[in-house]
Amino acid sequence: MITRKQAIELFESPDLAGIGMEADAVRRRLHPEGVVSYIIDRNVNYTNFCTEYCSFCAFYRPMGHKEGYILPFETIYDKIQETVDLGGTGILMQGGLHPDLKIEWYEDLLQGIKKRFDIWCHCFSAPEIVNIAEVSRLPLRETIARLRDAGLDSIPGGGAEILDDSVRHRISRLKCTVQDWIDVHRTAHSLGMRTTATMMFGTGETIEHRMNHFEIVRQIQEDTGGFTAFIPWFFQREYTSLGRFVKEEATAVEYLKMLALSRVYLDNILNVQASWVTPGLKVCQLGLRFGGNDVGSIMIEENVVSAAGTHHKATEEQLRRLIRDAGFVPKQRDTLYRTYFLN
Repeated sequence: MITRKQAIELFESPDLAGIGMEADAVRRRLHPEGVVSYIIDRNVNYTNFCTEYCSFCAFYRPMGHKEGYILPFETIYDKIQETVDLGGTGILMQGGLHPDLKIEWYEDLLQGIKKRFDIWCHCFSAPEIVNIAEVSRLPLRETIARLRDAGLDSIPGGGAEILDDSVRHRISRLKCTVQDWIDVHRTAHSLGMRTTATMMFGTGETIEHRMNHFEIVRQIQEDTGGFTAFIPWFFQREYTSLGRFVKEEATAVEYLKMLALSRVYLDNILNVQASWVTPGLKVCQLGLRFGGNDVGSIMIEENVVSAAGTHHKATEEQLRRLIRDAGFVPKQRDTLYRTYFLN
């Protein structure tokens, strides 16, 4: 474990190779078998109506907008069937914060999915769950427990952005607070559910703000052990209102530094994901020598980041080749990072 001061010094060091070596050493200690994993799943965005108006998002539509939608259950079932037919093992279902969808709608959806499919439901970010609780006038714990009982298996880390309220006030002032995000994940962990933690950086925040984020995640993991993975990526500015103020996106070097810092500072979280969706496949491959031991999903469908201007694509074989060429053994995993697939 390194200190906050040491982490900042590592990030500010010009020795990129040295930073990578530090992170690679932690990865080798936690994953000595030399395996890098990936998952076949699908992002299902059940609605793009949202009341939060986050400045970094180009996906949402305000209530009543002609381009807004709520997917019919049958459409969602069709998307899941396509996922299963492609060898998928899970769905990542997220959407906007809709003021009229109460918990019964989500329970009916989850129960309908579980009745039809043997698939893992990794769904509803912390802001969505807070919204469901508020519009349903339910306590948070009861909300999560009811969703779990209806078929929710785990919770994604979305909606974290940067866990610092001064940053959140600037980029997403209507969205849930840092404490709300913490409460959702701690409550889920106390109910026996696993979740992931994420970070979206490059919105004009400082390294101090990012360290505040890391410290919160590390402390939750220290207390609960409920995070399966940490996933950092950087803000896509194109087509967003925030992009007018953030003139330059994070570079590949900055991404690799943040990935490495994630691996070194969060050494109590077993898995760190190297993303290809925003930085691209080649940078993702480099990330496997900067602490990453997973490359995420083939992304059968993705709408949120692509709406902001990124359009990277990958097949299963592309990801497997990327992993092999970096010197690792590729293995398909499930949502809980269990690599029991014989490939």
